[in-house]
Amino acid sequence: MQVPPENEIRRVVQAALAEDVGSGDVTTLSTVPEHATASAKMVARESLVVCGLAVAEAAFREINSAVQIARIASDGQRVGKGDTLLNIVGPARAVLTAERVALNFVQRLSGVATLTAQFVEAVKGTRARILDTRKTTPGLRLLEKYAVACGGGQNHRIGLFDMVLIKDNHLVALQNELPNAIEAAVRRAREMFPALKVEVEADTPAQVEQAVFAGADVILLDNMSLEEMRTAVFWVKDRAKTEASGGVNLQTVRAIAETGVDFISVGALTHSARAMDIALDFETT
Repeated sequence: MQVPPENEIRRVVQAALAEDVGSGDVTTLSTVPEHATASAKMVARESLVVCGLAVAEAAFREINSAVQIARIASDGQRVGKGDTLLNIVGPARAVLTAERVALNFVQRLSGVATLTAQFVEAVKGTRARILDTRKTTPGLRLLEKYAVACGGGQNHRIGLFDMVLIKDNHLVALQNELPNAIEAAVRRAREMFPALKVEVEADTPAQVEQAVFAGADVILLDNMSLEEMRTAVFWVKDRAKTEASGGVNLQTVRAIAETGVDFISVGALTHSARAMDIALDFETT
């Protein structure tokens, strides 16, 4: 996934600044002279995978376009404790006012990228690819999915519009369809959206079989045991891709990958990643 477009970055930055600054940064306005300048470094306080530098830059420049920023690191780069990410020089008021918003974005997005990289490393050597989900912070989906990509993960569908994913509740709504709910759902999806991939969630071996016969592109093996997943992968073979979901964490993901699934979706990448420890250090002269 490419860096989200400039208008998307500006949208989220403006919303964050409006929330934080409100009618004005009263502390900075009352204590810092208008023409004061500042020099600062954004520094990693721990090892991490960097993400969100363009968003931080946009936050500073949204306050004052005179702020000058030099990137020392790049999104997707692994850095160590004490490494500098950005050098910032400009009007002190602008740097102080944008500081928290800029840090919030980089801390959050670097957290997603770093956690994703840990999952990717855990399945290294298997065929499995780590996928994200739609369990994202409202309003930040494109940024968080970009962070997943920076960590080496792969984006699943962006929203409800770019892939058909037939889940258990869809099937309950179609429970009286013949010959079965899965066949009916896949057929209708193909008819209405022939260009889109179709994925079917399967909770049982019988549903896996129905999804294969219905011609699903991907079969989501939901909350299955390792043995059930191995059996499903063996039975499906090359007739569809397989994706594992449910009960996935850093302790279980390797064993899941070794069942032979093509993908492993991990909601925790975006809903449970912790913010990384990153600071803005002002330099004295």
